Amino acid sequence: MRALIVTAVAAEADSVVSGLTGPTPHLDPVTPEPRALPGGYPLSRRDLPGLAADVLVGGVGPAAAAAATATALALADYSLVVSAGIGGGFAPAAPVGSLVVADALVAADLGAETPDGFLGVQELGFGHSVHLPPAELAARAAEATGALLAPVLTVSTVTGTAGRAALLAARHPLAGAEAMEGFGVAEAAAAHGLPVLEIRAVSNAVGPRDRDAWRIGDALAALTAGFRALGPVLVHWGEHRHES
Repeated sequence: MRALIVTAVAAEADSVVSGLTGPTPHLDPVTPEPRALPGGYPLSRRDLPGLAADVLVGGVGPAAAAAATATALALADYSLVVSAGIGGGFAPAAPVGSLVVADALVAADLGAETPDGFLGVQELGFGHSVHLPPAELAARAAEATGALLAPVLTVSTVTGTAGRAALLAARHPLAGAEAMEGFGVAEAAAAHGLPVLEIRAVSNAVGPRDRDAWRIGDALAALTAGFRALGPVLVHWGEHRHES
């Protein structure tokens, strides 16, 4: 199986690569040099037994993520697209340092504000607001990584106030995390008829912006550990999907 793993920034990509290439009983990697796609998107290839993983640094935000993902998908054949990185967690379900695997990738602020409240793009009749990953894959990924299985919200503006956090929690009471790229990655994957998965490591609580409380290092370490466990899951899922 060949998977495209899309991150926003280089530190996230490095954490993913470290997880995939770390010592596990299943994975013995060969590590070619990184290269760049048209548009300057850095891409690193990792060839593992049963899994070829291309790790892409696609930029911050849903538009950049969609553009980078679409570029990569136009140049090679993939079986799966994964959006990966760090993000904010909704307390208490997703504490700092934990992992969240999406059972839904939700465009949380794509739509219109009205006197009666927010209307998502789907309610406006202009498309859809949610992408669903393969249910079995998401469940296996969450189990293997010890992650919370819950919706992950894609936002264009990171939440920085208690009021905004409360609004999102009211609209999406089951949400586990928010980030800025998953829905954009999913849109590009859907255009190519490909399944998508999202995994987020929690660096901060969704709520008032407090840089001193962020634990980016802990989240990146959790992302590495998550991909160390996720690699064999992807291999198994790819083999099962090919057989079926």
